[in-house]
Amino acid sequence: MSGDDVASHDAWVEKLGIPFTLVADPDHVALEAYGTWGERELPDGRKFMGIFRTTFLIGPNGAIERVWEKVVPTGHADEVLEALRAAG
Repeated sequence: MSGDDVASHDAWVEKLGIPFTLVADPDHVALEAYGTWGERELPDGRKFMGIFRTTFLIGPNGAIERVWEKVVPTGHADEVLEALRAAG
């Protein structure tokens, strides 16, 4: 999910051949509800509003089973896949 609009997501899907739906939240309603939208700070001290890179593992009953905060993309998919396998 990102704060980008549907048109930008459609462009990414087409460009990269993504085989699943990307969720757009340009009004930040869900992002704020999940606590993943807020003030961020660059290493040089400049501040801006943005998304906190976070992954939620949501179980079949709709409950959040695990949260990864400050996600680093490299290797993260493997970590999530391992958690999914462990959850059965």
